[in-house]
Amino acid sequence: MKKIFSIAGVLNYLVVVFLNAFTDLGHKIIIQNTVFKVYDGDVQIILTAIVNALILLPFVLMFSPSGFLADRFAKNKIMKHSAMFAVFITLGITFAYYQGWFYVAFSLTFLLALQSAIYGPAKYGYIKELFGIKFISAGNGAVQAVTTVAILGGIIFYTVLFEGMYEPYFSTKEAVLKGIAPVGWFLVAGSCIEWFLASKLPNKMVTASKTRFDFGRYIRGYYLYKNLKIIKRKPEILEAILALSLFWSISQVVLAVFGEYAKGELGITNTIYVQGVMALSGIGIVLGSVIAANYSKYYINVGFASIGAVGIAILVLLIPFTHSMIALAFIFMFFGMFSGFLMVPLNALIQYLSPKVHLGIILAGNNFIQNIFMFMFLVLTTVFVYFGMDARMLFYLMAIVGLLLSILMIRRYFVMSFWALLELVFRLRHRYHYEGLQNIPNDGAVLLLGNHVSWIDWMILQFAIKRRISFLMDKDIYNWKLLHPFFKKGEAIAISPRGFKDAFKEAYNRLKTGKIVALFPEGGITKDGKLGEFHQGYELIQPDYDGVIVPFFIDGVFGSSFSKYKPKKDKIFLKKREIKVYFQEPVPMDTKAQQLKEIIQNMKDRYETK
Repeated sequence: MKKIFSIAGVLNYLVVVFLNAFTDLGHKIIIQNTVFKVYDGDVQIILTAIVNALILLPFVLMFSPSGFLADRFAKNKIMKHSAMFAVFITLGITFAYYQGWFYVAFSLTFLLALQSAIYGPAKYGYIKELFGIKFISAGNGAVQAVTTVAILGGIIFYTVLFEGMYEPYFSTKEAVLKGIAPVGWFLVAGSCIEWFLASKLPNKMVTASKTRFDFGRYIRGYYLYKNLKIIKRKPEILEAILALSLFWSISQVVLAVFGEYAKGELGITNTIYVQGVMALSGIGIVLGSVIAANYSKYYINVGFASIGAVGIAILVLLIPFTHSMIALAFIFMFFGMFSGFLMVPLNALIQYLSPKVHLGIILAGNNFIQNIFMFMFLVLTTVFVYFGMDARMLFYLMAIVGLLLSILMIRRYFVMSFWALLELVFRLRHRYHYEGLQNIPNDGAVLLLGNHVSWIDWMILQFAIKRRISFLMDKDIYNWKLLHPFFKKGEAIAISPRGFKDAFKEAYNRLKTGKIVALFPEGGITKDGKLGEFHQGYELIQPDYDGVIVPFFIDGVFGSSFSKYKPKKDKIFLKKREIKVYFQEPVPMDTKAQQLKEIIQNMKDRYETK
């Protein structure tokens, strides 16, 4: 994460992102808190849902124009002009506050969201341009973390200001707005600073779309059809967008309903407590975003999206069973953490898979579909509440939607989810470092050959490589009842003294189809820390496939619970074990076992921790 801050323009960009979210949220908090103070029960839920719908509607209407603008013009210029537009809107909002015009201020929520809808595709498209492919996950993690801090800070800042200026004798919505009117100048100031900083962002556009925007076609829905067709070209992009849409829909309903639940079920009337508990999800999102970005250091680790979806479903189900604000605070914080797990990899995946020329359209389509989903969920929430459904039942419904999201994610990324869960667990005690990953091609056959030091060598190798590795493993271990389904799904190859020829034939077939195969020529885990005899079995694999042989050396595992060699060293339980893996440059296809042992012995002499 540290390296990204050396990129010119990154700090400026992140501050602009922060101020945009901080200001947009500020007005929403003022309106929602006013509704919370003046209204109760069903009316409170319905008005809160309408406020959220006014924020979502512009993203639906501006799908095609915002995508066109982000692809046609420099994204930094779009952010600059959107920020200027926000200055005039916040001036109008502040004026409405002073006049006590609740419905005018309520309606201006739509205009403030309109500039965000235009700003959004440019903001997210700029990540790929500014950070580059190498740091795209780290860039998304940073943007998500900064946005969340802005949301968290905005909730706390504007709620504290609101409660500080609110008086119990403010009996009407007009009186409330007039009483807190000076808060509006903070909105104006934030927009002005954002405008100034956005004007300093560097232009990173390489190629621009040459298409023209036809308003008539926009009205007739031609652009909508065309742009949705572009999104559907890559199913993985569409699936990621749908997953994010379900997640944001759950979040919108939970946030819309929680205020009434806290007031009606728990008797909480102070907005600082209510908004503060929900704001803790922001801390969780920051934590989750940083973790997800860190675990996506070598590739976009979409397996974390499945873990996030499962966590979200469980936590939403727990809310109606929880009657302590402290316990609810922890639930919302972990809800945020799992949200970060889901958002960072899926957003990075969408950006990574999107062609540069269509990036703006796809990101605008992402906003469009997400907001259609959220708008529909809020409409259904309003309808359900109108017909008597309470907050508790709405939480149950959202838990069911969370379960559906979990099933979709696990089915789509089952193998990646398995590896993400393993890495999450093992990183609690280990810190992994990899050198020479550039020696492993992004495509084509690769035969990985190296030392065998522990029971978890297969996991250590796989964590840093996106492509799935087919490991040759002892047939008895392969047939363990508990783990056999995972080994089979992971395409491991069983080997035994009797069936070794068939195993190497299968390895050859995998290599012929361009896959990665790994085996340990020693045939067993070292018991003394030294390299054992390298068996010649792998030489049975015909070298006529289109690929390379890459030697590797694993260091740092000796002494662990998973190693058979336990040298006498001081053990510090709380200290993480440093495990390093080194990948050598490819060697000739006809390299013999003894030659390979000498190569890996040289790596051991050079890299092994003394």
